[in-house]
Amino acid sequence: MQAVLVAVVVAWCAVFAYANDRSQARSTAAHEVVVAARSLAESPSVAAAIRTPAPSATLQPYAERVRRDTKVDFITIMDTHGIRWTHPDPRQIGRRFLGTTAPALHGRTFTETYAGTLGPSIRAVTPVRDGGRIVGLVSVGITVERISSQVMHQLRVLALVAGAALVLGALGTYVINARLRRHTHGLDARALSRMYDYHQAALHAVREGLLMLDGRRRIALINDGGRELLGLDASAVGRPVAELGLPAPLTGALLASEPRVDEVHLTEERIVVVNTRPVVGGERSGTVVTLRDHTELQALSGELDSERRFTEALRSQAHEAANRLHTVVSLIELGRVDQAVAFATSELELAQALTDQVVTAVGEPVLAALLLGKAAQANERGVELVLAPDSRMDDGVLPPTLSTRDLVTILGNLVDNAVDAAGSGEGPATVTVTARVESAPARAQDGGAADELLLRVRDTGPGVAPEQAQEVFRRGWSTNGPGRGLGLALVRQAVHRAHGSVAVAEAEGGGAEFTVRLPLAGARTGAVAG
Repeated sequence: MQAVLVAVVVAWCAVFAYANDRSQARSTAAHEVVVAARSLAESPSVAAAIRTPAPSATLQPYAERVRRDTKVDFITIMDTHGIRWTHPDPRQIGRRFLGTTAPALHGRTFTETYAGTLGPSIRAVTPVRDGGRIVGLVSVGITVERISSQVMHQLRVLALVAGAALVLGALGTYVINARLRRHTHGLDARALSRMYDYHQAALHAVREGLLMLDGRRRIALINDGGRELLGLDASAVGRPVAELGLPAPLTGALLASEPRVDEVHLTEERIVVVNTRPVVGGERSGTVVTLRDHTELQALSGELDSERRFTEALRSQAHEAANRLHTVVSLIELGRVDQAVAFATSELELAQALTDQVVTAVGEPVLAALLLGKAAQANERGVELVLAPDSRMDDGVLPPTLSTRDLVTILGNLVDNAVDAAGSGEGPATVTVTARVESAPARAQDGGAADELLLRVRDTGPGVAPEQAQEVFRRGWSTNGPGRGLGLALVRQAVHRAHGSVAVAEAEGGGAEFTVRLPLAGARTGAVAG
């Protein structure tokens, strides 16, 4: 098809060039005969020869000499009646000129195509003046056959050029197609289109995120899963990774030149596992990035850890209860019934007091169960978990938009960190938890939610240095050695999902105090860690 297109274009150009050359040849011939005729008519020797008794004797050799010099086919000088004085064929001298003479007799030079004694010709006829009087006529002509022979010569050259262009065009088409076949691995346009359709379908069907970065670290391709995991829209294609506003560690992983394998990174709302592999080859290098959503798995893992700790606490309590039961039995066997009753009653009152306090203050069953479980774990480690007296949260106060899983993540990780910190300090180890709903007049004036959930966890541990107030929420920050430091990062992420804020400060009497505020309805407030 490309070869046919090239042939059509070349043929059209050849036809156009032939028509143009033919028209130009006729125009050039007409100009030449007009110039030659006027030059002869204005020559003084021609007017002088016409005044002689025998003009042919002088004009015939002169006209033939001029005809050979100008390379025209004929020059005819005649009187005003059209009787020839000169002609290339001497036998035609004295005969009447074949053609139009009337315009010239009126003093005008004109051209025409006329079939005379030499055949069809393009001729010019002009008057010869002597003292303002027309005394003769000059006709100069070039035969059409001669013009056609010139055009045919040009046509042969044109045909040669057109043939060469056609050969080169066909050769170029073959070379380009061969190169395209090599680059497309022999696939034609239909196969490429079908492969593109499959590619698009597979790209958008995969739930995992897929990114392709070009050599300048711009996003060349991103599927639906990648946009969802990174919180991007369709405008991200073509933008540099550094301008997407992603967390610095994640941006560093995407821009790294070396491969990254199963690295865990946090975005604003998700935990993603990142794998990168550089692509080297062709004109530019790039990077292929795959993303897996680790949010649900991490949440389930945290819940599993909590359940495991709760189970261990229950086992420990069961063992401790057995010891206490043996103590009570032994006191009864020794006859010290009053002491046995007092010992058993004190243990029951202590456990029941904490349960009654939690259930009365916290009507939300999930948080109540979490606090009771954490209290048992803390007691096992020698840490006392206390519910602040001003805690109050009725059942049903939480909106459906506030995920109970996020609440468990936030409060559970804060309590775990507080227990770890309190257990590592000196003196009495205490963790105080506050959970209440309070009004926020300032936010109500701004059109935001009038009520918010306040969660505060205070410990008696070593505390957090002011210069580390921001670092504690960064993934990997921990005072407990490598492999830790994910809990507070998950807290900040969950708070951001709930459109709240989290802050850390020094507690009264030492230790750290973490405060989380979550709006219960309405406006979105950016997560603030400070």
